Amino acid sequence: MDTTKMFTDAIQESLDFQANVLKGIQTLLDLPKEEIKSDLLDKDEVFSIGKMRLYHYKPVKTHKKVGIPVLITYALVNRQYMMDIQPDRSVIKSFLEAGLDVYIIDWGYPTAEDRYMSMDDHTNWYMDECVNHIIRTTGHKKINLLGVCQGGTFSVIYTALHQDKINALVTMVTPVDFSPNDALLFAWSKYMDADAMVNAYGVIPGEVMNMSYLMLKPFSLTLDKYIGLATNKKIEDPEFLGNFMRMEKWIFDSPAQEGETIRQFINDCYKENKLIKGKLELGGKKVDLKKITCPLFAICAEYDHLVPLSSSKPIMDAVGSTDKTFASFPVGHIGMYVSSKSQKEIAPQIGEWLTSKSK
Repeated sequence: MDTTKMFTDAIQESLDFQANVLKGIQTLLDLPKEEIKSDLLDKDEVFSIGKMRLYHYKPVKTHKKVGIPVLITYALVNRQYMMDIQPDRSVIKSFLEAGLDVYIIDWGYPTAEDRYMSMDDHTNWYMDECVNHIIRTTGHKKINLLGVCQGGTFSVIYTALHQDKINALVTMVTPVDFSPNDALLFAWSKYMDADAMVNAYGVIPGEVMNMSYLMLKPFSLTLDKYIGLATNKKIEDPEFLGNFMRMEKWIFDSPAQEGETIRQFINDCYKENKLIKGKLELGGKKVDLKKITCPLFAICAEYDHLVPLSSSKPIMDAVGSTDKTFASFPVGHIGMYVSSKSQKEIAPQIGEWLTSKSK
């Protein structure tokens, strides 16, 4: 064994690594701030309650036009601009090009005064007032609703309670049956003391939530990711580094969580699985999924480490709809929005389906 060569190679590898990191730092320093911005599509704030904002996207030039508007409801734990992360990876841009009239809810950044906001507030107040505004200002009697992840769970709940206002429902990577344990988040949540956590914090800091999600895949989401960046020859490419920084910005842009909402979501959904059992109550009413009778399109990710197929697919049997479509794609939770498959297949399919249900 040539120990001298091994030592020399190790030194050279270390020097190459440091040189590559320095090149990346210089590229980052030279990168204009506008190169790492997201959420760039033109939109207007049309309604608000407290910290919640409803935005309406301006249409793009297209020969297509869909009459019934679609409202996107994102999860509380991350920011909704994942749907418009950058111009060439924008689900919303695809929707606009399909002629859809698109609205989206921005939940904002909760503070201490919001600790008592509940799931009932989010669905029967915030969401309902947004739907009412869209119906009132567009003249349509019903809207289309698209829910993402936890926002999809809220959308399912909302539709069950307000089916008369929903023309069609799309769920993306949406947990409905919380009994499976084939995702670490589901296994952990069943043992989480939500009451103690909420009593201690009131409003759970975004940093606490974000760290919890990173620990679901600690190596690949932390160490491996950054070593991969440091050793990547594309680190000098402003476009490559800009894409990486957009995702980093989104990942760490974590809103705090209202105490009562996360308490109920963990206890009633993850621990007691009340939604799929028909035992969940909001606003004094039971959430009966059989009351969902509108067309349904359920979309799942086959490599989702947060919401497994075993949790999202059961909605197909739980609802009362007869017009039901299911599709799964070989992507992860985030890949549902930013992958090439998302832009070429997933978003266009949603656009076509919504168009077909809006005639």
